[in-house]
Amino acid sequence: MEMLPFLAHFLFSLVFLLTFKLLFKSRKYKNLPPGPRPLPVIGNLNLLERPLHRFLQRTSRTHGDIFSLWFGSRLAVVVSSPSAIQECFTKNDVALANRPRSLSGKYIFYNYTTVGSSSYGEHWRNLRRIIALDVLSTPRIHSFAGIRKDETQRLLRALAKNSCTEYAHVELGSMFHDMTYNNMMRMISGKRYYGDESEMKDVEEAKEFRETVEELLQLAGVSNKADYLSFLRWFDFQNFEKRLKSISTRFDTFLDALILEHRSKKERENTMIDHLLHLQASEPEYYTDQIIKGLILAMLFAGTDSSAVTLEWSLANLLNHPEMLKKARNELDTHVGQDRLVNESDLPKLPYLRKIILETLRLHPHAPLAIPHVSSEDINIGEFNIPRNTMVIANIWAMQRDPQLWNEAACFKPERFDDERLEKKLVAFGMGRRACPGETLAMQNIGLTLGLLIQCFEWKRINDEEINMTEKNWFTLSRLIPLTAMCKIRPLVSKIILK
Repeated sequence: MEMLPFLAHFLFSLVFLLTFKLLFKSRKYKNLPPGPRPLPVIGNLNLLERPLHRFLQRTSRTHGDIFSLWFGSRLAVVVSSPSAIQECFTKNDVALANRPRSLSGKYIFYNYTTVGSSSYGEHWRNLRRIIALDVLSTPRIHSFAGIRKDETQRLLRALAKNSCTEYAHVELGSMFHDMTYNNMMRMISGKRYYGDESEMKDVEEAKEFRETVEELLQLAGVSNKADYLSFLRWFDFQNFEKRLKSISTRFDTFLDALILEHRSKKERENTMIDHLLHLQASEPEYYTDQIIKGLILAMLFAGTDSSAVTLEWSLANLLNHPEMLKKARNELDTHVGQDRLVNESDLPKLPYLRKIILETLRLHPHAPLAIPHVSSEDINIGEFNIPRNTMVIANIWAMQRDPQLWNEAACFKPERFDDERLEKKLVAFGMGRRACPGETLAMQNIGLTLGLLIQCFEWKRINDEEINMTEKNWFTLSRLIPLTAMCKIRPLVSKIILK
């Protein structure tokens, strides 16, 4: 009982100090962007609603396309107009090249040392060099074409088994997820971890990997209030930090074992790990084990769930617009035919297919708020002053639905990209020096798979109702309801896939 007065006095003093700090900061800087009035200690954290990109869009209607929020005592500025986003990542690109610190970055992303979490500097430039020259170079991407072809044909065979000559009901979300993860993990390590367990060398390893990755993805994108109110770490509500530590240890152990396995092989294979270990032998100061593990994490986060989700949204949009699905099929039949399967070299000859993907990325960008940036110096955005160490959040989702930029902004209209200038307005893969380096690989994966699905099957909705297009309340723009549809094989499948 003697501790109660002391504890009450301590908490009162803490609230007073944090409130004073917030008021001092808000008054120190002149001409900050407008925003809702912050509360003591918590700032505007009480106002946040999910999905966050929709909440921020609603807030911008009241306070403008450039507005401020206080996450505890941390200033955050949200930009959602094309001109403001353009200004951020052209004129202010270097000043906004840093990343915020978070518990996820500390525990999952190797203490902020991966390419997506590290701040701008020599280490980050080295990682980008490795990715550009060794991981995602054009020759490396081409060298994995056989893997992409094999995984897409496995997907086609799985669908064909269900559909045959009559329409069959299929659930596509999990199938796309399995295909994209196997694609990436075969490129990284030469192993499949999803789908038919009878084809896997180590079922228990695959099961553990799937469970860890699922938890990893769920927690990595969570905005934890302890990132902004440091005293909350004393309590660790919902064991968030404890769970992050556990996942970090499990996944790091898994990656260590994977690297050791490849290091002990007598002959190198065509995998990213083997290629990086070969480079490690000649340049160990650059290609450390931690760098290799960080690159694997980056590939998993950037190249798997994003492609699967974009495929789901693309086909869902086409099912709601059967006339566009027919137009895409006619394009494939004209330029590829029904005597062979579409391949990656055909994609440049299929402009309407590309427009479908671009329009899907416009309406459903995988990361609607991208990854936040942090200003390394005082800058201006529009007419406002942005102090050093401000978190800057680009609401890509809102910008790509801005009616001042896009005609019938909420409608799915691939034909809008007949105007090639509009493609430059898309920022689904980010902008500036921190834009996603995997855009080319992603567009090839999505284009090839969607093209094959349209070429090989007839598609329709399971009933007369339109496909539900509601998204989950996640950091990423996943579908709330996994996509289901009716599909039936076309003659090409019997001739080539099932022969």
